[in-house]
Amino acid sequence: MAVPAATRSGGIHAPPWLGIYLNDHLVAATASVGLARRMNRRHRRSAYGGELARLTAELVQDRRSLLWCMASLDVPVRRGKLRASRAAERTARLTPGSRPRRRTGVNTLVGLEALRIGVEGKTLLWRSLLAVAVHDTRLRTDRLAELLERAGQQLTALDSLHSRAASALIAAEGPV
Repeated sequence: MAVPAATRSGGIHAPPWLGIYLNDHLVAATASVGLARRMNRRHRRSAYGGELARLTAELVQDRRSLLWCMASLDVPVRRGKLRASRAAERTARLTPGSRPRRRTGVNTLVGLEALRIGVEGKTLLWRSLLAVAVHDTRLRTDRLAELLERAGQQLTALDSLHSRAASALIAAEGPV
């Protein structure tokens, strides 16, 4: 990986691709937080409630950590991109009759799978930022390593939730 060009003041400019990359991850993190919050509300009193509450809090913290990384690297947040993604996500949740979709056990499985995909992407983000941190001291490698480890723990928790939800769904359906 090339070392970013130095500014006149001795700092380092983030390359243009990094701003695009981080803003794309911010969009994904924002969508993941929204999905986690909805699932947390829906399952507050279920067997999944405690784990979903913890995961939601961690996803919120991870999004804040991404914003901190962006600020540290002087990468501006592209608010238009965030607004467009939020509008698209809200539209996708509606049926043609403008009513929210009915929730089922399948929706829980799909939601957990979507959260897992988001955490997998975030894992790759933290790895990429660790590679950038080798060349840019504005990023804290110890914090990025902690975030990477936590993402691994989140994947394990999501796998467990998914297995439990799949088993519950199959048990509810009964024999075919």
